[in-house]
Amino acid sequence: MIRRLVEADYFTQPQEPTKKQIRFWLTQLRTPELLREVATRFERFAVPWNGLRPLLRIARWESIEALQIALDVEMRREMELDREYWAPLKKELEKMRRERMRELP
Repeated sequence: MIRRLVEADYFTQPQEPTKKQIRFWLTQLRTPELLREVATRFERFAVPWNGLRPLLRIARWESIEALQIALDVEMRREMELDREYWAPLKKELEKMRRERMRELP
C-alpha cells in the first residue's frame, strides 16, 4: 500500500520537485526501478542520505536484482522493529483488558 502511494506521489509531481519531495522519495520509495531513477537523477541529494538509507548506494551502482534484495531486507528489518516497538504496548493493553474483564459482574 505504501509503495503505491509513494509511486503515485512521484508520478504526479512537477518536473522540478522540491528538496522536500526528493528527500521523501529517497527515503520512502520501495520500487527498485523508481528508486534507482531518483537516486541517479538527484544524486547530489542521494549521496548525503547514504548513511540514513545505505541501499541508496546500491540503487546507483548495483543491479536491480541486488536492489530488490536490499529493499526486501530493509522491509523485513522495519517490520521487526515495528514488532519490537508494539510488543510491550500489546502486553499492556491485554493486561488492561483482563483486569477490566475481572471487574465486570
